[in-house]
Amino acid sequence: MKSPAAGEAFFDIHEECGICGVYGHPEAPNLTYLGLHALQHRGQEGGGICSSDGKTLYLEKSMGLVAEIFTDKRLKRLPGYLSIGHNRYSTAGGSSLKNVQPLLARFAMGSVAIAHNGNLVNAGELREKLENEGAIFQSNADSEVIIHLTAHKKGDSFKERLIQALQEVAGAYSLLVLREKELIAVRDPWGVRPLSLGRFDGAFVIASETCAFDLIGAEYIRDIEPGEMVVINEEGLSSIPALNSRKRAFCIFEFIYFARPDSYIFGGINVNAVRKDLGRQLAREAPVEADLVIPVPDSGMPAALGYAEESGIPFDLGLIRNHYVGRTFIEPKQSIRHFGVKIKLNPVREILRNRRVVVVDDSIVRGTTSKKIVKMLRELGGAREIHMRISSPRTIGPCFYGIDTPTRKELIASSHMVEEIRKYITAESLSYLSIEGIRACVPNPDDYCYACFTNEYPISFPGEHLQQLDLFLA
Repeated sequence: MKSPAAGEAFFDIHEECGICGVYGHPEAPNLTYLGLHALQHRGQEGGGICSSDGKTLYLEKSMGLVAEIFTDKRLKRLPGYLSIGHNRYSTAGGSSLKNVQPLLARFAMGSVAIAHNGNLVNAGELREKLENEGAIFQSNADSEVIIHLTAHKKGDSFKERLIQALQEVAGAYSLLVLREKELIAVRDPWGVRPLSLGRFDGAFVIASETCAFDLIGAEYIRDIEPGEMVVINEEGLSSIPALNSRKRAFCIFEFIYFARPDSYIFGGINVNAVRKDLGRQLAREAPVEADLVIPVPDSGMPAALGYAEESGIPFDLGLIRNHYVGRTFIEPKQSIRHFGVKIKLNPVREILRNRRVVVVDDSIVRGTTSKKIVKMLRELGGAREIHMRISSPRTIGPCFYGIDTPTRKELIASSHMVEEIRKYITAESLSYLSIEGIRACVPNPDDYCYACFTNEYPISFPGEHLQQLDLFLA
């Protein structure tokens, strides 16, 4: 499903998806492949690339990781000078090859392929309406709703129809749409998910994160703006204010955990710098007397460095992550203590023995992994005291905008106070970063979505999704 990432989030929160597109390069599919490789952290369930030679769309997709899917033989079956690609983690539709994107369809105006990062909160209602009108769906992915809506609209151009379709959908979407001679990128009016525009060797590149540009040597130009449609074709690049941009709602968890530290998102802000600031702010809010600061690798690393710098407590790597854990593994029949955590993380006894340790992680979700880590540090590492510090506020609500989080009932902080969680994970102390603290670490803090920490959702949930929300928040 996904490779290990960091601490609690390794087990309980999963990335949404990654998209990449190239227009105007003879090796567009190969560049898209490299871009997807850089975005592998955003989804490891499956992937696909659709290319065009100006006449025909070609599609290759499969379950698995990018390097496993796109062999030389497969890439040779993708000719063309424009292409789009997608790394999938299923937030809607379930795990199946039919739901792996890009989705390819043909209708009266020609062929169209779509790659979507995000989640449509009214997809169920729209799907039912379209099916009643005769639409036949080939997948369970909410992204297919956009294709059918576009096909059902009236308009002289594909762009007009697509804009009309997007005016009906609600939720988070960063889209790449491929036609025979055209690449279109659209970002939802809230700007929930990141999407960036770059240039390489005369070609245009669009990707979820700028780390995709770095791998291929592309230059970052700017973000696709919330509500903006960028159209790239033989006439060049044009920008259309397609959707009225409402109050912005950038996903704050992109900075906490999802985006790669070397990426620049949401207006060119470096992810690593924000994570270090979160750690510094955490040290100011929750100081403690200790001998050592250690991260839960990997996403806890920048925050732990920030905490150590601000507090003056030495930093070290007290937990070592196994970077070569496969997506599945066979548990031994005979019980091995802490096996589930030990296969991914292992304490360094020489560093931890008889020390007072501050452990910095990005989040606590269910609490089960944090509890195992604390026990492992104490029993196997020999730590004398363990003080857990979390570089985000308490996660009390699920996400409906493209992140796979547990339901509210499964989120330990939704029903337990901090002291109760501390007792559960058996740490000497536990502190979370405050809402005010996290807002202090990003520019224009009102431009972000904090729903997972506040239960205040910026995009409404009509019909069945409102009922679903009530169920999860009950």
